[in-house]
Formats: sequence, C-alpha cells, structure tokens
Amino acid sequence: MVRKSTERCPLKKMHVFHGAAAHSEFRRERLFNDLQRANPALSAIDSRHVYFAWFDAEPDPAALARVRDLVGPELPTNLPPQSPSVLVTPRVGTISPWSSKATDIARNSGLDRLIRLERATLWYFAGATAGSLGDFVPHIHDRMTETVLGDVNAAASLQQDAAPRRLQSIPRDRDALARANRTLGLALADDEIEYLCERYDELGRDPTDIELMMFAQANSEHCRHKIFNADWRIDGEMQRASLFAMIRHTHECAPNKVLSAYKDNSAVTTGYAGRRFFPDPGSGCYTSVAEDVHVLMKVETHNHPTAISPHPGAATGSGGEIRDEGATGRSAKPKAGLTGFSVSHLRIPDHPAPWEQPRALNDRLASAFEIMRDGPLGGAAFNNEFGRPALAGYFRCFEDHTVATDIRGYDKPIMLAGGLGNIRPQHVEKCTIEPGTKIVVLGGPAMLIGLGGGAASSMRAGTSDSDLDFASVQRDNPEMQRRCQEVINACWALGEHNPALSIHDVGAGGLSNAVPEILHDSGRGGIIDLRAIPNADPAMSPLEIWCNEAQERYVLAIAAHRIEDFMAICRRERCPAAVIGEATTDLQLQVNDRDAGNAPIDLPMDVIFGKPPKMFRDVLASERAVTAYTTSGIDIPAALARVLAFPSVADKRFLITIGDRNVGGLCSRDQMVGPWQTPVADCAVTASGFGDYTGEAMAVGERTPVALLDAPASGRLAVGEAITNIAAARIMKLSDIVLSANWMAAAGHPGEDAKLYATVRAVGLELCPALGIAIPVGKDSMSMKTQWRADGSDFAVTSPLSLIVSAFAPVVDIRQALTPQLRLDCGPTTLLFIDLAAGRQRLGGSILAQTDRALGDSPPDLDDPALMREFFTAIQLLNETGYVLAYHDRSDGGLITTLCEMAFAARCGIDIDISALGGDPAAALFCEELGAVIQIRGADREAVMAHFAGYAVLAGNVHELGHAQAEREIVVRHGDTTLIDESVTDLLEPWSRTTWQMQSARDNPQCADEEYAAIRDPDDPGLSLVAPVTPVAFAPAVNTTRPQIAILREQGVNGHVEMAAAFDRAGFDAIDVHMSELLAGRRSLAAFNGLVACGGFSYGDVLGAGGGWAKSILYNDAVRENFADYFRRDTTFTLGVCNGCQMLAHLAPLIPGAAAWPRFARNVSEQFEARLVMVEVAASASVLLRDMAGMRAPIVVAHGEGRVAEPIREGVCLRYVDNRGAVAGSYPHNPNGSVAGVTGLTSADGRVTIMMPHPERVFLATQFSWIDPAWPHAEGPWMQIFHNARRWLG
Repeated sequence: MVRKSTERCPLKKMHVFHGAAAHSEFRRERLFNDLQRANPALSAIDSRHVYFAWFDAEPDPAALARVRDLVGPELPTNLPPQSPSVLVTPRVGTISPWSSKATDIARNSGLDRLIRLERATLWYFAGATAGSLGDFVPHIHDRMTETVLGDVNAAASLQQDAAPRRLQSIPRDRDALARANRTLGLALADDEIEYLCERYDELGRDPTDIELMMFAQANSEHCRHKIFNADWRIDGEMQRASLFAMIRHTHECAPNKVLSAYKDNSAVTTGYAGRRFFPDPGSGCYTSVAEDVHVLMKVETHNHPTAISPHPGAATGSGGEIRDEGATGRSAKPKAGLTGFSVSHLRIPDHPAPWEQPRALNDRLASAFEIMRDGPLGGAAFNNEFGRPALAGYFRCFEDHTVATDIRGYDKPIMLAGGLGNIRPQHVEKCTIEPGTKIVVLGGPAMLIGLGGGAASSMRAGTSDSDLDFASVQRDNPEMQRRCQEVINACWALGEHNPALSIHDVGAGGLSNAVPEILHDSGRGGIIDLRAIPNADPAMSPLEIWCNEAQERYVLAIAAHRIEDFMAICRRERCPAAVIGEATTDLQLQVNDRDAGNAPIDLPMDVIFGKPPKMFRDVLASERAVTAYTTSGIDIPAALARVLAFPSVADKRFLITIGDRNVGGLCSRDQMVGPWQTPVADCAVTASGFGDYTGEAMAVGERTPVALLDAPASGRLAVGEAITNIAAARIMKLSDIVLSANWMAAAGHPGEDAKLYATVRAVGLELCPALGIAIPVGKDSMSMKTQWRADGSDFAVTSPLSLIVSAFAPVVDIRQALTPQLRLDCGPTTLLFIDLAAGRQRLGGSILAQTDRALGDSPPDLDDPALMREFFTAIQLLNETGYVLAYHDRSDGGLITTLCEMAFAARCGIDIDISALGGDPAAALFCEELGAVIQIRGADREAVMAHFAGYAVLAGNVHELGHAQAEREIVVRHGDTTLIDESVTDLLEPWSRTTWQMQSARDNPQCADEEYAAIRDPDDPGLSLVAPVTPVAFAPAVNTTRPQIAILREQGVNGHVEMAAAFDRAGFDAIDVHMSELLAGRRSLAAFNGLVACGGFSYGDVLGAGGGWAKSILYNDAVRENFADYFRRDTTFTLGVCNGCQMLAHLAPLIPGAAAWPRFARNVSEQFEARLVMVEVAASASVLLRDMAGMRAPIVVAHGEGRVAEPIREGVCLRYVDNRGAVAGSYPHNPNGSVAGVTGLTSADGRVTIMMPHPERVFLATQFSWIDPAWPHAEGPWMQIFHNARRWLG
C-alpha cells in the first residue's frame, strides 16, 4: 500500500505461509557443490519460499484462505527438522518488486485490507552447525539488496511502524561541512564547500542535511559533467575549448536534421513520414495516423551500480535510460534498446583461458564472471517486462598486464544502456510552465534505496565507504514503469491536447534533481509538500524522502485545469500519481513538511543552479611503455581458434536469447541472422509503423584497447566502426547519421586526462566535422578506476580511456537491410574486400595480440575521412541498386573473423586467396583496421568494380578475395600456400564455446549442452517454410463492416499494440480494453464477439505467469460471470497469446471444452527464451487455424513459463518441430521443454485458441529475422490466423 508520508499504519500481526521449493534441483545441486567446498561437513541443502502477509485489520479465515490459494500449497522440506536454517528476505526497509506486484494481485482479488504480501527464502543446511552458517551466507544472498535473518519470526522487522527520522541541521563552518561531506558521501570538492559556506552566510542560517544532499546530487560529476565543462591546461598550455564545447562543435558544423540537442533527456532527429498506430483517446479504437515519425535516441551508462550488484544495477540502468526516452519533449515512446558490457577477463569457473593471468580481485565488487552471469539478465529482464525489444549491443572483455605497475581492465565495468524511440512533431519541445502549474509525481513510491547514487557514481570504486555503496544500489520494477509509460502514451496520443507540458524522469538524485530541474527549465520556483510524495516507508527522514532514487518515477508539469483529465488516465492504468506542489513566479524552492511544521528546504534557485566554482584541470600528458607485437612464426590455424574463442569475438547468443527482440511488432532486423539464427548482424533496424517500409537503424562502435596505444585513434575507430556497422542499413546519406558518444575515463590517473582531451578533440573538432556528422547526445563517466587494499597490499585496476559510440539514422527502406549471411541461391558469386586502411595492417590492440597476453605498439586508425565518406556512399548506392547480396564489417578478430561469421550465418564454406593483401598473411587476416566484405553476383563483378573505380580515394582499395561454396570448408590461401583448411563445424566449436560455458554456469546445463550440440550439428538444415503460397481468403464483408474485437490487457501486458495492428489489418475495429474497466463495470464483454488476451508480463508474472490476472477475474463475481457468459455464447471467438495464453489456461473452468488444458510451467532452461523457432500446425477444431493444418513455419517465442509438463491427449493445435520437421524434444528447438512439443491448444468446439508463440509479431514478412526468400507476400504466413477470425464471423 502506498501511503502519503503523513500516514502511519498501526503494527499488525504477521501471518506466515510456508510454500514450495524455491530452487530447482539443478540449481540446488550447483550451489551445494560450491557450499560443500566452503564447509565439507555439509551433507544436503534445501530452500523453501515463505510468504508474509500484513493486514490493516485482523483478517477472517476466508481472507487467509485466499492468500493461501494465491501463494500455493506448502511443500515441506525433506531434510531433518533439526537442520540449521536462515531466512533471506528483501533488505529491511525496502519493499521487493515481487511484493509490489503480489500485493496488487491480492487487492484486485478482493483482499482490500491487505497492507503487504512479501516473499522470502528459508534455507536449510543438513550436516552443518549453527555456528558454521556464516560460511554459507555470502553464497545465498545479495548483500546489497537482501537481509539474512535468524528465523521466520524475525521477518516482522520487514513491516515496522517506526517514527520518521528527523531533519538534521549542519553548522555552516568549513570543518562541519567537510565532515558531512564524508559521512553523507556528497563527493563535494573543497571549492564547493567554500561556495556553500559563502551562500549560507548570505542567507544567515545553517544548511539542512537535505539541502546539502540535494546540492551534491545536482552538482555531482554525474549530473553537472564538471570535467566536460572544465577549463584545461595541458603540459602548461591553456586549451581553447572545453570538452563539451568540442562536442557541441559537431552539431554547429552539421546541424543536419537534428531537432533537439543537448537540452533534453534525449536527442531528436528528423524521421520519415509513417503511420503511428494507437488507440483513439475518445473511443479506444485503434487507428493509424499519418505524420512524420521523428526519431529520438539516448545512451546511458550504469557502471557503479552494476559493479556493486550486477542484476539490479544493469536492470535499473536499462530502466533509467528507458525513462529518459519517455520523458523527452512533452512525452515520447521508447521503441528499441541496446545493451553493452565491458568487463575484465571472465575467469569462468573450471574453464581457464590462456589469455587470463592470476591476480588479486576486489571483493567489494562483483567479478567479471558474476557481472556477465547476472548483469545481462537484469538488463534483459527490464526490457522484456517493460516491453522494449533489445536489438543491438556489444561485449568487450579486456585486461592488460604488459606494464606491471599499471594493470588495465574493467573491474569497474561499463554497463551501456541505450535505445531509440519516436516522438510526435508537436511534442519535441517542452512547454514553458506558468505559475500555478501543478507538479505531479507519477509512478512508484519513495523507498530507502539508491540514496546518493549520483554522487556515489562520481567516486572511484573503492574510495567510498562500503555502506555508501550499499545505499546507492537500486531496485527495479519494470511492470510499474510499464504502467507509467501507458499513461505517457495516452498523453501523447492526445496530440495538441496533451496534458503534459513538461516531463522529467526521476533518476540520479531522485526528486531532489527532477523537481528543481523541471522548474528551472522554465525559470520558475516552486512550493512542494513533502508529505504529499507517495511513500512506502513512513520512517524515512526528509532527506531520504526527497533524495532517494526509487525507480520508475517521473515528474510532470500539468496545467491546473487539466489535472483531473490526467488523473483519470492514471486511474485507468492503475498508475500511482500525486500532485506534490506547484510552480511559482518567485525563484525560490520551498519544500514544506507539514508533519514537522517546518521547511526542510527554503533556498533561492540560484544556490542550486547558480554558478558554483568551475572546475579547472591542470594535467600532464604521459605515455605508457609499449612492446612491438610480431607475427613471426605464428601458427595461423591455432591463432584462429584462439581468436574465435576470445569472448569479445565469440558467439554472444547467451547475451541475446534472454532478451525479447520482437515485442512491439516493429523490429525488422535483430542480432540473429539466417536460417541458423547466427548472432552476427551489424545493426538493428525497426519500421516506422506497421506496414511502413521506412524506419530507423542503430549500431554500436568501440575499440577501447587501442586507447592504451593511441587514444585519439581509439576514438576515431569507435566512430568508424559505428559507421561501418550501420552502413548495413539503407540510409540515404552519411549526414543522416547522428551519434551518441559515451566517454569513460579514469580522471586523475597519470596521463588519462590528457588522453581524454586529445580524443575529444580528434572526434569533436576533426573527424566528425570532416564526416559531416553531429554528436547531439552522450554521457560521461570519469571514475573508471578501482582501488582496494587486501592482505596488507594496495591494488588498483584502471580502465583504458573508453569511447563507446552509438549511431542512429532514419532508414529509407527496411527491406534492403544487408546481413552477413552468404547467399548460395544466386549463382556464382564473388567476395570483395573493401580496405579502409589503404593497405595498412597494424596489429596493436588486436584480439590476436590479446590472446598472446600482449598489446603491441602500432594500432589501427581511421586515417582518411574521405575514404570513409566514399565507402558509405558506394555501399548505399550498390545496395539501392541490388548489387550487394551480403555485407559484414571488419572489426574484432580481423578479416578472417569477418569471413568466418559470414560463412557461419549461411553454414557454407568459402574459398579465398589473400595474396593481393601483402606479404604478411597473419597481419592481413588478423589486423583490425576498418573495412568490410561484400558478396556480389559473379555476373555483376565488372559493373561493381567499375562503380568503385569512379571514386577518387576508394578506387584501388577494393580487392577480390574469392567465393562462397556449398562445401562447408573454410579455405584460405596465400598464393600457392594453404593457410587455413577447416570445416565450418570445427570452427563453430571454439566460436560458441564461451556461450556454452556461460549458459552451463548460469542456466540448466543440460540445455546448454543440447544447444552447443545443435550449433555444431553439420546436418542441421536450418529453418524452413512449408506453407500455402496462395493469397489468403478475405471475409465477404471485410471491406464493408468492421466488427469490434476486445484487445484485452492487464497491468504489465505489453503486446497489445501489435495484436491490435494484426486484427486491424484483418478487418476488425480493435478496441483497447483494460481490466480496470471490466472490474469497475465501465465495460462489458457483452459488446464483443471477439476477444484476445495479449502477451506480456501481467503483474510481472508474479504468483505464476498469468495466474494473478486470472485470479482477479475468478475472485470477482461480476467479472467472472461476464467472462463465463462470453465464453458460453456460440457467436464468439477468443485468442490467448503468451501471457494471455497462460491466463486463459487458468480460466479453463469457465471455458466449455477446455477441461484438459494444462498450466504452463517454468521453462526447463529456467531462462526467458526469445527465439525464432519452427512450429507446425496440427489438425484441430480451432476456427483460427482453419485450413492451416500441416503448415510448418518459423514463429517467435518470448517467455519464461511456457512448458507443458504433462502429456496432452486432446485439443493440441500447435507443436514445436525441429529443423528436420520432427516433433522437437530437445533444446533449443523446443525452447521450454514441453512434452511432445505442445505449444498451442484449442477448446473442443474450436472457438477458444491459446498459444505460447506470437503470431502477432510476425504477421508481416518484414517482421521476421529470417523468412524464406521465396515467400512472395507482404504478409507473413501467420497472418492467416487473423484473416480466419474475420472469415469465421462472416
């Protein structure tokens, strides 16, 4: 229950419900093996969920019985009753995301007096003693987000009724402020403390702790970017421009089509005209609106929280960036995401790698292995649950020990979170807010989490107190953010009548940043009621309420006369919102505490946003010692095996298949390529709208190891790689590309500041202006060094200067996106290599050198911008005219990796000769200069070479290498010498080894083994399509009548828009129906003959996927009868997909002929599975699958709980099949482990059909990552489902 800060709930009795096993057998076994190494006396372990319920009045037996039904039966442990145990709970003082969602379910199921439903894990340790439990505790909980208690009764501390902590006043003398700086973790510089003393002397009073924390957050390096705005002197010479001025220079030189730069949460560039599809705000009927679809982009980092606690750190990193997109202009819509990681060497347990060296690790930070095991799951989970496809990214694994006194690596990781979205033309600019405008907080409640994160992220890891690390960790609740975004979507759908005048996300610094910023943007002050802020912890002090970084919140400015309109939207979406104050003409920020009768904040706005001291950087340049790297005597096949196995090069599907890549229905090109779904795509592509062929593209470039040899070169390479990656999309011209630059450096480390300045100058003043490209958005993180002390010694690991560049551009035609998949169906072909280094083959910083624990001396570079300009133009023109069959850039691993990945994608061979590339074959194959390989038809060779010859610089840098071949052999020659002759299968083994090792350590190892075997199966024919190619039959009345279909969603559902689009295309009026309307009686299913329950994460899949949604129906008599009446009517049909399928399975008692339907259990892999898989339509009564029996076609799945655990004898309509057409029994062809491959069922009369795959996300041919090139229609084969629905209604 979210309460205003003034409300206190009397302490009530805690009701305890013991539950079932908390972990699967393979997870318990894996953990047991680790624990037994710590304590050999341990003989067995077990874990059970325990649930705790608090009510605001003593519940009756019926209420307690309902809680028991919600949480499921008790299944006691089999371990001896005297086994020592501990209870792991959410961190005391916080509410877990699970609790937030479960409590919502319970209240919507009739438990109105419930305050909180929480879950914990009770661990049992047979053979151990109570005194040895400390050996196990570090292995069973996250010290940053969880608490370990002695027994179940101690869980009462989770729901305490404590008095609010008090406001503190700090003397305004320098010593007192310096002490506060240390104890509160403010990260203030000495001159800032001087500034505060002076300002408070002017005010004639002492500061409060809340004012100091607010100032520290607003003026942190994280928020103010002090280093990027500093004045610089390098080697005694004053520099003419700040770093930020040099970045802004790119926009001044090339404003191009940029509509918003440097002044909002995201940048905005001009997009193509398209069709935005959304429900009409009045009728709820989905409709298309033709307008310019402008493109917004933002890329953030979340390094410090990910280093401390990888899963929530990465999750909230993705969540915060998504909020930035939604809070652009007056309101916008996130569309597609990217995620990236840089870490030190993985050191996967039991799998040592030859490039890894033993060294000390910082026990206050997660290891690289832990970060890559847990962090990607956090980032993916947030995107999945929010409903944003994750389509691009990067992964860098790096350490350098060549200078023993200067170890380099990413012990403090880079966690990159970014994406693109769309914004309506009239909403690009925020409005100036007038006095009296209401300030509203939208989203979840304040909680004591993430306190001081803005300042904490500005410190070097290891220099802050561990308690401050603890306080800065955040928790995520993407389902709440989904609700917030639905409110935002409803606002922008109103067009000119959008009630949101301005919007800011709540991120670093919490409300202490967001509220002053939204006021300051319009030159206003404000009066705020502290106790109006929704608050889940009434014990919090004013500082904690104002400055905490509880996630999933926004601050909006709403005109006073539109408040009720806005609140009505919030009520429909069940999204918490509160008016907390209003804007004033007086430039004073006053935050009142009506409980205490004081004003914890009463400051002129210019104290916060005035001109505190400007930073001055006085630094010296320095160079590291380098050692040349030679290829003399290198064994090329052995080197290739090492390079392919290196994590930065290797198969990254363990990072990809955990993320939904199709939600929203507008993805056209994701990471997976070809019939074998090989993760080698160069860029991501999305469509402007359903049925549009214009769209957007994004790609990432980075080459950070090079910075240790030549920092400006590493920056130029990052820009160059971003361009060679995004060149695979059909983009009109180079200047259409806009870049986001994310700068990471260890400021203060010898030489690094000067390298940063030189690199920014190289990119901002030189390269980008020469290319005609702007950098309108970016981020910096200047604390990329970790320091710690252990066993009496000091240690430090420093990252290289790191520029991560993300490129974005509008796309002319999404159908012309190129992939690395070689084609064997176009007759004889030729492979051409385009060398953007003009013959240079520098190996410094290469993966080859890294596999030998070396770095080298001379690195690659982007030497000639003119060559890059000509390359981009040439590729686009050749693509437009249809000459290019396949494309892949040269990057990590060099030319040979480029060629291998193209062959992997097609499961074919290549036969090439590199003698034209010079006399050093190893350098030619493994250098990582910029470039690309294209495949063309042999018949087009003369025309293509003539085209290249027409360029002044590019001519002479295009080389014919050889050809693709059906024989699965990689053959590389240098004249008469054969350098490589390896089978594709043999090379796939090292390339996919890292994914197998990581999946084995993270997921069900049996599934990891099965997928590793499938990847190396030399006879796997790949995906295929067996489907009718005759045009679909339309209903006779489809052009004259449009029956209404209810597009049903619950909070957390995220697949409704693409579902509505598919039914709209089939001839329906798709009506947006929220469960809140049915529960309130504002809508009834009696008005509809068609109903579809959509996919997503209703209530975050808490209490069983779809179970909470179903319980809110089954426990509400009126709504239950409404559904039962609907299902009984023989003129109705129903479709349930994914989460809707799971929900309808719970409603089987209401559905005639569905008694045999199963519940859907957790996937055998115990991971969210997002894949393009083969599904066969079985003969059945389903009216939606009429005339489709026997069709076998690819279709996307995206779920964590889709397994049918028991044999089903009737009603099966869909089954997973493998690539040979047999019923799939093994992973990943059967992605969830369902018995007999069952993945869809129908009722006895065929009117209700449920399925786990997503036909609504592949109803157009452009939505497939691969579809048979022979498929002739704009619609995909699964569109027949929606046409069948329309035909059945007549």
